[in-house]
Amino acid sequence: MTLRLLLTVLVVANLASALAVVYARHQHRQYFVQINKLDRERDELNIEFGRLQLEQATWAESNRIDQVARDRLGMKFPEGVETVVIKP
Repeated sequence: MTLRLLLTVLVVANLASALAVVYARHQHRQYFVQINKLDRERDELNIEFGRLQLEQATWAESNRIDQVARDRLGMKFPEGVETVVIKP
């Protein structure tokens, strides 16, 4: 009787262990897929960040600012007579 009980306990333990292995492998696969997805998203965000930095540098160039100030706002450098110096 004890041998039969021991055998039953071992079979149940073996099945539980097998199920635990299957579950662990399934979780591993899910996490692996999630990591790959997040890696791709990180890479896309890094590319977008690089593009935005380049665009910001382009918009902030002094020549571009000078051109926009002249064309759109009608600004110009003051002539010598238009310059007023205020002394403290």
